[in-house]
Amino acid sequence: MSAETSQASLHAAWTDMIDALTRARDAVDSAELHAPPVTAAGLADGYGYLLGFVFSGIERAFGENPDFPYFRRAIQPLDKATIDNADALYLSAPIDGAQSYRVTGRFVGPKPPQYLIFEAHTDYAGDTGGLAELMPGGRVVTGALDTADLAVGEDGRFEILLGPGRPGAHTGNFIATRTPDGTATARFLIARILFHDWEHEMSPDLHIVQIGKQGAQPEPADPAVVAQNMRRLGTIVENQMRFWNEFYEVVLEAHGDKNGDGFTLMPRNSLNEPALANLAMGGGQSTNVYCGGVYDLRTDEALLVEVVVPVPPAYMGFHLSNLWGESLDYANHACSLNGFQSEPDADARIRYVIADTDPGVPNWLDTAGRLGGFLTLRWTYCDPPSELPKASAVKVPLASVRQHLPADTRTVSVEERRRQITVRQEHVQRRYRQY
Repeated sequence: MSAETSQASLHAAWTDMIDALTRARDAVDSAELHAPPVTAAGLADGYGYLLGFVFSGIERAFGENPDFPYFRRAIQPLDKATIDNADALYLSAPIDGAQSYRVTGRFVGPKPPQYLIFEAHTDYAGDTGGLAELMPGGRVVTGALDTADLAVGEDGRFEILLGPGRPGAHTGNFIATRTPDGTATARFLIARILFHDWEHEMSPDLHIVQIGKQGAQPEPADPAVVAQNMRRLGTIVENQMRFWNEFYEVVLEAHGDKNGDGFTLMPRNSLNEPALANLAMGGGQSTNVYCGGVYDLRTDEALLVEVVVPVPPAYMGFHLSNLWGESLDYANHACSLNGFQSEPDADARIRYVIADTDPGVPNWLDTAGRLGGFLTLRWTYCDPPSELPKASAVKVPLASVRQHLPADTRTVSVEERRRQITVRQEHVQRRYRQY
């Protein structure tokens, strides 16, 4: 391809990319594209949310190579989305499910993470731009491996083989990248690393390689590849914006009763019934039980949430997000609490207080200046529990919070809150360090 032809090709691809990004921008405030109700705070969050997809889209479009994969942070503070879990380090690596891969890892530090799961996915959630991907067969997990079944050496090291089928002689850790009937083949390996003790748990070292490509080198990018990548970037951003907007409004009914049946899947200032993860509801982590709703509070109001967990989970977390599905600023605010951070009462129930102002009690979830957003409870079970957790919510005046809590509820001082935030800030810097 001549320089002149390359110049024209790349210019055209750039124009197509910008056009797609402009259409993605329309999803920030268009009712037709299922944007949340327009508010000043919502617009500020929405433009940051859009640029988060640009940020991750650049890395995906230009860096995803299944022949030479690496684990990238699928979600981080700059590109939060999908009602993400504040306790999770999300990682993604591109794979070709027809090939074989080796993942090597090592747990380091004072404590390993509370929970770890790898899942091989046929598609990246939201990439199609439409809800049809939630239909049966639209997005498939071909194989998974979690903490319960991961064989780890005494030195904290482990190895996982990925491939279309387990080799006959292989007895170690394995994840299938193709369904037994051959109808679905994985294109992504997704890892979720869940933390409980933010002060002491550390991320593991992870490495992935396509077997047979060790020491090989990828071809340098040419103008045709760069043009293709630019167009893919625009498509990723546009489709992600469209899919999640439609999912939140149409499937979750986050902004009100969409189908007129008098019921909303994510009730306002209340919670839906806990349920096992399923693709029709967005998928999520395959070993999770989910429960959620939408909070909508004034500054002088609080939402009290009471949780009963009859079967102890491998992990538990309660998280607040804005209406774009971005977790709130969990480094600088206690807008999430997990099973390690939460304090049960004498009756074994956990009572949370959601408010914008500190009520001076344990289990406060700080709305961080966002008086409306998503509530999400997650419980992880390596095997389906015999009985699901239960959760209920009631809105009360902020001034009367203590009247609705046990009489022996202790007082949390300003100094204790600052210590809690210090632990959070240090953990988040460590989790997402740039070196």
